[in-house]
Amino acid sequence: MRPSALSKSGSKPSKMHAYRSHTCGALRLADAGQSVRLSGWIHRKRDHGGLMFVDLRDHYGLTQLVLGPTTPGFAAVERLRAESVIRVDGEVVARDGDVVNANLPTGEVEIRVTAVEVLSEAAELPLPVFGEPDYPEELRLKHRYLDLRRETLHRNIVLRSQVISSIRRRMIEQGFTEYQTPILTASSPEGARDFLVPSRLHAGKFYALPQAPQQFKQLLMVSGFDRYFQIAPCFRDEDLRADRSLEFYQLDVEMSFVTQDDVFDAIEPVLFGVFEEYAGGKDVTPYPFVRIPYREAISKYGSDKPDLRNPIEMQDVSGHFRGGGFGLFARILDADAKNAIWAIPAPKGGSRAFCDRMNSWAQGEGQPGLGYIFWSEDQGGWGGPIAKNLGAEGTAAVMGQLDLGQGDAAFFTAGDPGGFYKFAGLARAKLGQDLGLIQPDVFKFCWIVDFPMYEWNEDEKKVDFSHNPFSMPQGGLEALETKDPLDILAYQYDIVCNGHELCSGAIRNHLPAIMLKAFAVAGYGPEVVEEQFGGMLNAFRYGAPPHGGLAPGIDRIVMLLAGQEAIREVIAFPLNQQGQDLLMNAPSGASERQLKELSIRVQPPIKV
Repeated sequence: MRPSALSKSGSKPSKMHAYRSHTCGALRLADAGQSVRLSGWIHRKRDHGGLMFVDLRDHYGLTQLVLGPTTPGFAAVERLRAESVIRVDGEVVARDGDVVNANLPTGEVEIRVTAVEVLSEAAELPLPVFGEPDYPEELRLKHRYLDLRRETLHRNIVLRSQVISSIRRRMIEQGFTEYQTPILTASSPEGARDFLVPSRLHAGKFYALPQAPQQFKQLLMVSGFDRYFQIAPCFRDEDLRADRSLEFYQLDVEMSFVTQDDVFDAIEPVLFGVFEEYAGGKDVTPYPFVRIPYREAISKYGSDKPDLRNPIEMQDVSGHFRGGGFGLFARILDADAKNAIWAIPAPKGGSRAFCDRMNSWAQGEGQPGLGYIFWSEDQGGWGGPIAKNLGAEGTAAVMGQLDLGQGDAAFFTAGDPGGFYKFAGLARAKLGQDLGLIQPDVFKFCWIVDFPMYEWNEDEKKVDFSHNPFSMPQGGLEALETKDPLDILAYQYDIVCNGHELCSGAIRNHLPAIMLKAFAVAGYGPEVVEEQFGGMLNAFRYGAPPHGGLAPGIDRIVMLLAGQEAIREVIAFPLNQQGQDLLMNAPSGASERQLKELSIRVQPPIKV
């Protein structure tokens, strides 16, 4: 009998199930007087003067059991450790009013136990389930089956399932159809290292696990399908961090005969609806989501994934320092035409002590310091070395541009913005956090649009793709032939929520001539494109529709909705920060027989 078929209230089953008539989260006051059977884990035990109270737990909830010294099985339960599995028979009784647990759905009743069967006895636990104290991650991952029993993590994994179900339903309602794409495929330069899978049938050759179904979903559009989606597993051999894993899932989407606006119109209701459904009372910014050009995001927020809960917006204040005033800034501006002075407003940060702390923080980040102007109570006006050198009128002009006044401060970064914008973004984030400016209990979405098609690769001294090489350049072939590559924008876009990039997407380059030229600008000859992307390029030669898509990350969506800081807290069996599965002991060595079948010889690591 499946749990969904169990009795949830009044009706008495004609024949008692072998393990349970109800789940541990089902019984209510209306069930008082029933004879029931429950099975589950001993969550905790409490001895109250001869009576033993046991919280019995299963996937669905908790129910309190009561056993007396004369209860059959009392001695067995008394000696059992927490997390042992038992089956009990008993009568549902109403709790006295003064012991009702209002925080528990089953808190108005308890089970007066009449029989006990021990189904599985637990050994001494390496980490407790009850109470959820903080334990080292390595221990938690090694014993993930215990960790997953803990309430928060268990709830997160259930939430993940619900979110995926909601996404799938909303995509189908939007007219999308789910298709599957291969897991064993060819290696493709997507921006990260591939995971390679050796072929037994083709000695010396390898499959690759997909970094994304990028080419396949585009080929589906060329094949005449439309409005595709898939909850797709992806694999990237890249360095790990809190919101990134070697394997992850994404909502993969592609549409034919669409503009950028069409893609936005299709996906915004889905994301808004899912977040509104599972936000737990937090506000969700309504769609259409605000659109921020990439270069504006960099100049205002120092990041292409800005947290809009933070109201601070940086400004270029170079004009106030040209030709004099604060000598250091004037010399920096004179040294190179691309140099600039950016100001980071700090509302209510106007004290020397706070400014000195920020300066020390900047030095800890590897910077020489962080210039500032602050409201000096002693002087009854603006203070600090910059204000002193700039003079009262010049300082008032700077702070007036920033709309700052009494009690406020501003911090300054100087030089080539390409070299300091990331640090400025970190300073903005720290100011927002330390000054309590970040808006709580809200999910704020935005689109970052108009990404540069190309960037300068300083290491290789060449122009290279900055984002997705399959994107359509704005202006098409004419732009590729006539414009400076670093001035060409692409139809590329990201969705950002609360400072986390949820996805990247683009209107695709579906014309062979434009694709070959786009790769040529980045230094890739036609023979390279034909070799690496020949399947897709040939498909485009036989009639390809304009198409575009995107791929929001499932793990990050659930992480945000669960209020977690790491995606490992919303994945049932994650890898650790070193890319290891401590529970299953992966990666592990292969036997000589396996290696021989695959025509592989293992060599010691090459020392660099």
